[in-house]
Amino acid sequence: MIDEFARDNLHKRLRRDREALLWKLDGLSEYDARRPLTATGTNLLGLVKHVATVEARYFGEVFDRPFAEPLCRWQDSDDSDHWAAGNETRDQIIGFYRRTWRHSDATINELPLDAPGHVPWWSEPCLNTNLFAVMVHVLGETIRHAGHADILREGVDGRTGVRAENEVPRWNCGGGCGVVKRAV
Repeated sequence: MIDEFARDNLHKRLRRDREALLWKLDGLSEYDARRPLTATGTNLLGLVKHVATVEARYFGEVFDRPFAEPLCRWQDSDDSDHWAAGNETRDQIIGFYRRTWRHSDATINELPLDAPGHVPWWSEPCLNTNLFAVMVHVLGETIRHAGHADILREGVDGRTGVRAENEVPRWNCGGGCGVVKRAV
């Protein structure tokens, strides 16, 4: 009983935070979705691509349920999943992310929480793990990168929050003073 409760709650949160990450792209120009917004080149579309790759690996390779589309071997990763290549469209990257959701959701729904997994890129003694630990890890990764996206998006146009209906209205102070109007 506790397993189903834990799975359902973790899965619900993962689905919510996936949507929040994608929402960060809504209404942005191609330039703003792709432009580097940190010294390391982080951009909003790249964050989505990275989290999609994370999900594809963790809910695929770790449980011997490979994702249907080619991914570079983790040993060969050159961090190119952190940015959108010139020939990759926003729709392609969002489509990739949504396909990873279906694959990940199938793994989550079909395996028990104690299903064994093997994460070769983790160090001992954590190489051998289970679905519960991977769900917690991927949820943490998704939340972390959704938080990055929230900060980046706020810097682009002031939009914040998990979704449009939860946005906090901003004061009109003649040029983006950054003051947020909070309900009292």
